[in-house]
Amino acid sequence: MEARLIVFVLLTPFVLVFIYAAWHEYSRFKREGPSSYGLTYDPDTNSTHVSALPDDHDGFDPIKFDPEDTPTAEQTASDVSDKDTKAQDTKS
Repeated sequence: MEARLIVFVLLTPFVLVFIYAAWHEYSRFKREGPSSYGLTYDPDTNSTHVSALPDDHDGFDPIKFDPEDTPTAEQTASDVSDKDTKAQDTKS
């Protein structure tokens, strides 16, 4: 195989993904207007992800994050009395 053909085959998927992402963002821009992206924190899953920020919010700053302020698993879990203790998974 020629070197040019190998390079073309290897780069084609990346180029297609880039074109799709650009098209997707452009269509979102036409629907919703300009948006700023930033790191957002989800306390339920205790994780962060990049998403569009509302106009009045700033992004999550990991430097200012204090892990002592986050709720523990016991605080975020639902009340034990609401759960059905007799319900079990059955395998068929």
